[in-house]
Order: sequence, then structure tokens, then C-alpha cells
Amino acid sequence: MLYKYVLKPILFMQDPEKVHDRFVKVGSVLGKFKMMRFLVKVVYGYENSMLNTEVAGIKFKNPIGLSAGFDKNCQLTEIIPSAGFGFEEMGSVTGEKCEGNEKPRLFRLKKDKAILVNYGLVNKGAEYLSKELEGKKFLFPVGVSVAKTNDRKLDTEGGIKDYAKAFKLMHPTGDYTTINVSCPNLSDGQTFGYPDNLDKLLKEISKQKIIKPVFLKLKPDMDLEKVDKVLEVVERYKFVTGFIFSNLTVDRKGLITDTSKMKEGSVSGKPVKEKSTKLIRYVYKKTKGKYVIMGCGGIFSAEDAYEKIKAGASLIQLVTGMIYEGPGLIKKINKGLVKLLKRDGFSSIDEAVGADLK
Repeated sequence: MLYKYVLKPILFMQDPEKVHDRFVKVGSVLGKFKMMRFLVKVVYGYENSMLNTEVAGIKFKNPIGLSAGFDKNCQLTEIIPSAGFGFEEMGSVTGEKCEGNEKPRLFRLKKDKAILVNYGLVNKGAEYLSKELEGKKFLFPVGVSVAKTNDRKLDTEGGIKDYAKAFKLMHPTGDYTTINVSCPNLSDGQTFGYPDNLDKLLKEISKQKIIKPVFLKLKPDMDLEKVDKVLEVVERYKFVTGFIFSNLTVDRKGLITDTSKMKEGSVSGKPVKEKSTKLIRYVYKKTKGKYVIMGCGGIFSAEDAYEKIKAGASLIQLVTGMIYEGPGLIKKINKGLVKLLKRDGFSSIDEAVGADLK
């Protein structure tokens, strides 16, 4: 209530990127102190054994995670567990340091409960961050998203080498690695979301020593024929554990907010909800649950999360919902999930995965 009716109106009058940067700074400081972590947990934490799950050999206290794109430089891993999340995905981290696109590059679409994002993969780069995180022990499961440096000079082969560098340096960190082949705000678009280029990329990654689960983060703007072709490629690479559906959408159709003056950028939040759920449902059914799926896009309530879980998602990620609803959203979702599980006669979150398709 305090966030929604007092803090949010004030914050939403300020530049969204500056607000984000301040939150990251404050969160990184709070996380350094055990007492502050405890106090945050008292307010925002919630635990229930019905939400405990083991996915890809990793144990989670609950299935709700912070999506990549928020903790770009891996600064919040000590405070995020106290905020009620069950895991976090850091990054995306690129082969080289990346300044991103020109500012302003973040816009709130309030009427749509969405954000127009044009960051362009801002981060300090794999060399710097791998050294910063070397040997670090985390308080909960952590994944690292890797992507291609936003540099128009990189051709396809150069992009593959850049991905490989980021993967090699960051794969030892955390519990799993995500290969982000779907960031729409790069100078060359989503080159590696195309099956032929994806095949080349995965072939190069397969040469490395892979010791942890690997996920692919895909775009929501794919027809089912394209999805089938991607699945055919992935089938050849046994190290791929699963998928994240999905990244931002480039589709602005149906938006209430006039974005005609916002030339660049892609959309997160509510407009992605149905697109990502459709892909989750399709892939889960087509592959008979062979791949682990994380659902991401338009999560603003327990019902939103539960819909994706019943469609086939074992884990859920969010960012935009938290920005609009506040940090208390995670606790609200987890408590709500327990009620929904009990309502439907499930004793654990695992029993609900893909329930709509069984």
C-alpha cells in the first residue's frame, strides 16, 4: 500500500533509469549487512513447503525469480533472497563491456502496465564480472544470462566468438547459464534467434566444458513454424536443459499508450503475457515436458504466475510487475500460489506444472 499509493506516484514522476540505478545502489548496500537483510525478510519474506521445488537438479524455496535485465552487473544477489524471491538471473553479461544505446532508453507505458526498453545490454563485460564473482557463494540459486556485445562491427562469426567468450567466463558462476539469443535492442536485431545461426552458435558452445544446466531465452514474436525449427536445432545439442519464454516483444500493436515518438525499444510487461504463455503451452505439449521451461512476461499476480505454471512452466521470472506493484508483489504471489494449489487439490507446486495439458 505504501509503495502503490505513496512511493510509486513519486518515483513515476522521475526518469525511470535513474530510479532503477538508485534502487540497485541502495539494494547493494543493504545486502552487505546481515541485520538489514533480516529486516527486509521480515517484511517481504514468505516460506511454505508447498512451494519448494527441485528443477534441473537445483533446489528452490519457491518458483518466483528475478528476471535478467534488472541486476545487470550482479550487485543484488545478497538482498534479493530477503525480498521473497526463490532465485535470480543476473545480467545479461556480454563478451565485452557494453555502454548500451543512447539515453533516454527506458519509458513507462503506464496505461499498458508495460515498459519500453532500449537499454542495449548495458553491463561491465564478462572479463570484469567473472573476476568480481570468482569463488562467490550465493544465498540462493543464481543464474547468469550471457549475450552478444552490442557492437554493429560484429558479424555472425564475430558474434559467435563473443558469445563463446561470455559463456566460458561466466559459466563457472552460479547454478545455471542462460544464453540470451533474443534481445531485440541490438544493432543487428535478433540474429541468433534464427535457426541457422542458432545452430552455429550452439555448435561452438558445445565445444566448451559444460558443467551446469543451460537455458535458451527466446523471443515471444515467433510463429509456431519457427518454433518447430528452433526445436529441431536444439534437439541436436543435448546440453540444452530448457527455455525461457520469453524476452521483450517488438510488437506494439494494441498498445493504449502512443509510442509513435519513441522510435526505438521493445515492450515488457502485460503485452507479453499471452504471447509467452502461448509458447510455453505449445513447447511443453509438443516436447511432452522434455525441456524445463521458465515463464517470463506479464506476471502481476499469483493468477498470472499460476497460468504459466499450469501451461508447463516449472519456474517463473518477473521484473516489470514488481516495478508497477512494488516489492511486496513477490510475497503476494507466493501466498496466492499456495491458496491456488490448495484450491485445486495439489500438495506441491510440482504437481501443477503442465496441469492444463494433462
